[in-house]
Amino acid sequence: MELLDILSMQYKWVVTLVALLAFPLLLKFTKKLLEKTIKGKVDVHRKYRAELLLKIILAIVMICLVLVFWGIELRGLLVLGSSLFAMLGVALFAAWSLLSNLTSFLLMFIQNDCRVGYWIRVIDGANFVEGRIIEMGLMNVVLEHIDGHRVIYPNNLFVTRPVMVLNKEPKPTKPAAIKRILGPKKP
Repeated sequence: MELLDILSMQYKWVVTLVALLAFPLLLKFTKKLLEKTIKGKVDVHRKYRAELLLKIILAIVMICLVLVFWGIELRGLLVLGSSLFAMLGVALFAAWSLLSNLTSFLLMFIQNDCRVGYWIRVIDGANFVEGRIIEMGLMNVVLEHIDGHRVIYPNNLFVTRPVMVLNKEPKPTKPAAIKRILGPKKP
């Protein structure tokens, strides 16, 4: 009976301890769920970044649950919930936000059609950017052009633009010939 009295008086600490013990188990479960979601072979760096992002999200959720048991008012949770809802809306629909780049990274990770080493062409209206993918980060994709230039392309644009995966390396572009129109001819 004495143990139950102690536990009822210190339930906040018990819930915190249970949350701390459950965190690694939930982390292991989400990691397995992520691996089931992946199609085909995945770049090690992309997998590491996605796992890191999932760890952060899970930690935030666990902290919020523990804070509820520590006495955060319902009004505070409503403010937190509406803030998270607004951030989610910005992440999914805003064109130039940091959260939209992170959300796009997760979409690219799950889709897994473009990998490091692939030659691609990103079509943007009448223009295009082509190159070999050398890095796929949380915020952008780094392309190396055939001429050696690097193009840093934001993830949210990479997801929303048509991307053509090329079968072979493109040929280098030739500089346009300059035609002389006025002036004397050189001998």
